[in-house]
This record gives sequence, structure tokens and C-alpha cells, in this order.
Amino acid sequence: MNSLKIFSMFDGVGGFIVGLNNSNKDFFKTTYSNQFEPSRKSQDAFEVGVYRFPEMEHINTDVELIPDEKFDEMKKNGVNMIVGGFPCQDYSVARSKKNELGIEGKKGVLFWQIIRATTHIKPKYLVLENVDRLLKSPSKQRGRDFAIMLSAFNQLGYSVEWRVIDASQYGRAQRRRRVFFFVYRNDTSFAKKIDKKFENAESNLFFEEHQYDEYIFKDGLFARQFPVEQTPNKNRIASYELATDVVQISETFSGTVWNTGIMRHGRYFTIDTTPTQDEKPITLGEIIQNEEEINEKYYLNDKEKLEKFQYLRGPKKLERITADGHKWTYSEGGMSPYDDLSLPARTMLTSEGSVNRSTHLLKINERYRLLTPIEAERLQDFPDDWTKYKKAADGTISEVSDRMRMFFMGNALVTGIVKRIGDELYKIENED
Repeated sequence: MNSLKIFSMFDGVGGFIVGLNNSNKDFFKTTYSNQFEPSRKSQDAFEVGVYRFPEMEHINTDVELIPDEKFDEMKKNGVNMIVGGFPCQDYSVARSKKNELGIEGKKGVLFWQIIRATTHIKPKYLVLENVDRLLKSPSKQRGRDFAIMLSAFNQLGYSVEWRVIDASQYGRAQRRRRVFFFVYRNDTSFAKKIDKKFENAESNLFFEEHQYDEYIFKDGLFARQFPVEQTPNKNRIASYELATDVVQISETFSGTVWNTGIMRHGRYFTIDTTPTQDEKPITLGEIIQNEEEINEKYYLNDKEKLEKFQYLRGPKKLERITADGHKWTYSEGGMSPYDDLSLPARTMLTSEGSVNRSTHLLKINERYRLLTPIEAERLQDFPDDWTKYKKAADGTISEVSDRMRMFFMGNALVTGIVKRIGDELYKIENED
């Protein structure tokens, strides 16, 4: 059986690798990974990867400093797939619109390193992930950044399929919305089948009314693995002809990008889809550990800290003053005083475990506590204690702090979704 050899970019603690290994570890073989956090002296995530995957080459270098020759080496050694959850700070809802930098931001520009790697490696496939805000970035010219990305892949001879996936709507334990991309080279068997089915694929006819459903609802990877209702939501449909000059796109783009779409031959078609509701999610109550396993340090025995949580989660109206002296009122609605164990968990952030509004707060047997690192790992479909240990360059194995483990999971992806993407990609590769 042929295999896909993989380079995992912006690897984190190996979420893509875990998901693809769970799909078919004999078919998906990650041979290189890159993980580097420029703002930290300690490279904990990298060292977790070294501990968990001793058989692959781990590159602890700023991706911008990886020489082209390294990517050429990967191609020579058979790498034919790239995966990565590229940094998303410049698109995240955690950033205010005023400070939003989009693709021009310090971390937004790291997308071009994916393009550089693709130019040298020329993989058959890429599977990428980001926050769904990306599709509407920047706020003053919504969709521009994404259109630039599509154009960049188009110029390299690739097609791009995308879908915003809420993991809880497809049977997982967390309400986590992320946009996933399936990028494939236009000379693959999969692409040629599409061209054959739609003989006018290189003309606008491919995107005219009633032809989109053949791909969006039936033939695409996401359609096959993550079913949606077979009609557009509120008839939201759009298409756009991409300019070949990204500067022109940057200056003139005025299109629309919905949660599902396909870009082929320089034009994209996008619709607003609605997931089918056939899959029951895992609840927060189903993933929590038995109480006898919980260390006392996770309980809120500090009355002041508990009162702080109650304040943060409650409704509030606060008077604010701008730099020029203008007074205004900041309003925030209330949320449940603690998390509902009968529902899937809310989205985990990197601040999980600290005292803030977004942190999960559990009430069990009349006691309040925080999530444990194991429970956080379960919410992302990682094995228990996946991030407990790290291995330093001198071979020393040590434990990772709880705070850092929670940070890892706040940054990670739901590996169960990656597994399903892998399941369908395996079928695509072998359906001939």
C-alpha cells in the first residue's frame, strides 16, 4: 500500500499527527515536523513532540529561517502532503477590530511560509486549519485575506475546498468552530475526475446555478465526510473570479465568502451550509474524570476566587473613558454560573485554567472546580496525559506544568475531526 509522507508545519503538540495516525497510521506517515514559539525561551510544545514522536525529524527553528534546501530535501525524501494549523492571532476574535492586522500582521504573514514550502515540495495535498474569523478578515474588507490565499494556491496549480466545522455538530465533545482546508494539486486523479465530470470546469459554467451542488453537497471531501442539508441556508450563494495579482485583490476585493466553498481554476463558489443533525455530541459530563481521581488543587476552596468567577460570568455595565475623555458604557450579558454537564463543552481558549470569564467552571457534588489537564485533552480528542512529559535536547525527560498543558489544548484542534478528514482522504487516494 502506498503511503502519504507528511510534513507537519506549526505542529503544536502533534494534533494533526494524532488525528491522522488514528485514521490509518500505516498510510499517513509524518516524517518531518516544525514547531517553534518565538516568544518563549522554553520550547515545551516542541519537546512534547520529541518525546511523543522519536522516529521523525523535529525542526525547532523559526519557519521563516528554514532554508529552501530543507524543503527540497523533504521533496527528495518523498514528502507529498503538508498539514498545519497555521498561527491565527491576527484573525482571532480575541483581537479587537481596531488592532486587527489580517494577513499583513506579524503572524498572518506566516501563511506565505506555507506557500514557500508548497512551491518547493509540490505536495499532492495540504490539509490546513484556522479560526473561522479568517473568512471575514479584515473587518473593513471582509474576505480579502482569504481571497489572497486562494489566489496564491491557484497560481501554484492547486484547488482549495473549505468548510467551517463545529466539532460538536459531528459527534465530538466541544463546541469548537474552525475552518478546515483541503488543498489538492490539479494534476491529481481526484482533480482530473472532477474535470471529467464537469467538462466545462475551466469556464464559468462550472459555477453557474445548480452545478455547485454536485461538488459542495456530494463530491467534495467535506461533503462526503461531514454531511450538510442539501439546500443553501437562506439562499446564500456567491461566486468570484480571482485576480492573478494578489496586490490587486488586496486593493479591490469586494466578494463574499460563506462557510463552505470550492476554488478551482481561478474562480471560487461559496454557499452557506447547515450541518445535518444526525450525530449526537459527547457531553462535558461524559469526558470528566471520576471525582476520586481529582487532585484537590483543582477545586475552588478560595471563597474570593469563586466570587471572582461569579462576577466575571455575571451581567455587567461598566463606564469607560476613552483617551480623549469620552465616556461610554461597556455592557456584557450574563452566562451560566457554571458549565452544563449535559451539553458539549464551550470552546477552550489558551487562558483555560486561569480565573477569567471563558474558563470552564464545574459544579459537582456541590463543589466547584476547574478542568484538569486530562479533561482538556479529552475535549480535543487527545489520549490522556498526552502532554504530561517533554524531552529536552540532552535527553532529560521532565513533566510539563499544568498551566502550559492547558495552553497547549487551548491552541490545539479536535483530532477526531482530523481523523475523519484522514478517513476520507484515504478513500480518495484508493478509490481508483
